[in-house]
Amino acid sequence: MSDRKQATIRLQSLHEGENTVQQLPAEVFAKGSALYVRYEEPKMGPYQGETRTTVKLTEDELKIIRHGEVQSEQAFRLGQKLPGYYRSPFTSFNLSTHTQHLSIDLSGMSGSASWAYDLYVFDEFSGHFSISLTIQEAHES
Repeated sequence: MSDRKQATIRLQSLHEGENTVQQLPAEVFAKGSALYVRYEEPKMGPYQGETRTTVKLTEDELKIIRHGEVQSEQAFRLGQKLPGYYRSPFTSFNLSTHTQHLSIDLSGMSGSASWAYDLYVFDEFSGHFSISLTIQEAHES
């Protein structure tokens, strides 16, 4: 499809003082009023299967959908606690996210988003996360 663009994304995650930065190739496309970013997660071990992640960005909500060995869904909307789930060959559980900060700034197929949230697993507080995503459309040379 011609409306799909190649991009580079930079994901930065801060959790309990641990800062993780990943730079990955991605595919970006628009559908309706949403921008979608799709990428393969890097394998963390020799036995880990493929997991493809799709991030859906709209004006006031961000959703992360993972398919493959890990299947999960998380949604983020400012000031709201939203349900989600996580499933892998090793475990599965319901989760929810309570979003304290959400900022989405898009321009065409590029832009950025940042969000901070409390994660709850089985309604128990599991941790506070701050994440930023930068999307840079790859330009044809």
